[in-house]
Amino acid sequence: MPSPLIEAAELGRLLAGPRPPVLLDVRWRLGGPPGLDDYRRGHLPAARFVDLDRDLAGPPGPGRHPLPEAGAFAAAMRRCGVSNDRPVVVYDAADSLGAARAWWLLGYFGHGDVRVLDGGLRAWEAAGLPLTIEVPEPGGGDFTPRPGGRRLVDAGGAARLARAGVLLDARAGERFRGESEPIDPVAGHIPRARNVPTAANVDGDGRFLDPDRLRHRFNESGAGPGVEVGAYCGSGVTAAHEVLALAIAGYDAALYVGSWSDWITDPARPVATGAD
Repeated sequence: MPSPLIEAAELGRLLAGPRPPVLLDVRWRLGGPPGLDDYRRGHLPAARFVDLDRDLAGPPGPGRHPLPEAGAFAAAMRRCGVSNDRPVVVYDAADSLGAARAWWLLGYFGHGDVRVLDGGLRAWEAAGLPLTIEVPEPGGGDFTPRPGGRRLVDAGGAARLARAGVLLDARAGERFRGESEPIDPVAGHIPRARNVPTAANVDGDGRFLDPDRLRHRFNESGAGPGVEVGAYCGSGVTAAHEVLALAIAGYDAALYVGSWSDWITDPARPVATGAD
């Protein structure tokens, strides 16, 4: 399986070639502000900005970042120059949280060649590569969505995975245990889920751990050959990062897009607290 990551040096060579990939800048912070101002201060040459809350999610409810409608997502990608037959590279500031959401969605909607710049803009700058403030014209893409390219589960599917496979909760430990919940109205986790926080998938520079270290990390939580694996988080953004890390480790994991913010909308669904 080819790596879903690309290094800054390789990307620089591709951008200088005859058929450069489309670049998407997905800088994003939970709670805002959007990364557009950061983009305007400097971005990779020819990159177009993608607003995660607007372009990579549907309107909230249920869940804070539900799956976008196929037509709306395709229109946003076409405005960014995305076509079905042209490679795409996505990046954010460093840790790939926003970039992973774009990677997952493009793959889910059928694009077959999407990679994430490992270490994001920070790695690009560290390699001595240039930034620009020039904003390319919108449009030019012909992306046509074909949903189903990645594994997706709903609340029922997540509950089944927790019972019969491995369901990973990508949030910080205190949120998983129910000790702190700064965003959603109910604290805790899906019963039988296992806590593997996304933050530890990358090093201090925001670059992913190597495949062997990631594989060891996920195996300690029950993943392995022949085991069905899924991931969730608060609203489906950091869980996409978990699915990306699992892909680097060699595992094809499902994403519960609605995640915790969807799970708690039904009071009949059970809530667990504590470490187990």
